[in-house]
Amino acid sequence: MTASEGLPVGLVLGSALEPERITQAAQLGEQHGFSELWFAEDYFFTGGISGATAALAATQRIPVGLGIVSAMVRHPSVLAMELATMSRMFPGRVLPGIGLGVPYWLGQMGLYPKSQLTAMRECITSVRELLAGEELTRDGDYFHFDQVKLTHPPSEALPLSMGVIGPKMLELSGEIADGTVVSVLAAPEYVRWTRERIGAGAAKAGRDATKHRIATFVLYAADADGKKAKESLRDLTAFYLSAMPKSALTDVYGVGEELATMVAGGQEQVAREMPASWLEDLVVAGTPDECAEKIGRYLDAGSDSVVLFPASAEGIEELVKFAAREVLPRI
Repeated sequence: MTASEGLPVGLVLGSALEPERITQAAQLGEQHGFSELWFAEDYFFTGGISGATAALAATQRIPVGLGIVSAMVRHPSVLAMELATMSRMFPGRVLPGIGLGVPYWLGQMGLYPKSQLTAMRECITSVRELLAGEELTRDGDYFHFDQVKLTHPPSEALPLSMGVIGPKMLELSGEIADGTVVSVLAAPEYVRWTRERIGAGAAKAGRDATKHRIATFVLYAADADGKKAKESLRDLTAFYLSAMPKSALTDVYGVGEELATMVAGGQEQVAREMPASWLEDLVVAGTPDECAEKIGRYLDAGSDSVVLFPASAEGIEELVKFAAREVLPRI
């Protein structure tokens, strides 16, 4: 499945956005030329599946993605049932993205798996088989099935994406998934590296890596005052960097060791000491011209779509309108 016609720029909704504001924000996104909408199911904010379904019902054409729902929080049979229901109600518009989720949140629920690769392989494989109408009976390391079969499977093949970061997970995505959702704070260099890892996994499975779709989430802020826009993302960027200081995202960008030193002093130290270059390279922020140029970098690096993640739910309506008026025409 591809995005709707137009520029390959999407919009992330959900998380901090109050549920009662979802339908209006979704309608604005469709009306103002965004190619797709995505819902990040961050625990314990706004439900991804319920939010995405509300957005689908409130719009007419725009594809809506789940980016991401956790493989561990819902049993694969329940997740497949939800996806099938969405697909039958809104055919051709559902983009499922599945990942593990933030380790801290999974730990709160006692759901963090010992083997992340095994858990993801079992979930993605089972969901795909169930969506294809198969009946499952088997015991995996994480999921049990006893004559499970969907009564109402989808009439279309849903493209399953994985929301993952590390090299082994990306290779697994290339091997068994149809797309990858790339996390915020990924530099364009990381997107290129992601393409390589996905390609290795696809080759192992005899799949065509050129058909593997990458949607890259980016923290976003635009303003006529470019410095103001960048600084508005400083604290949020520090929050995410502090949450995952040692990852492929930071290693590929080449700041892992420097960040580890900062994180020792807490998020506040990261916000205070991060170089200006990080706010140039890891987010899409600045004047409309700067934002358009940065979106272009991600597309050139191999992203099939660049998905803007607003810095705040406050004033999202004006943010959408400003992006459509001042940024999208410059791409």
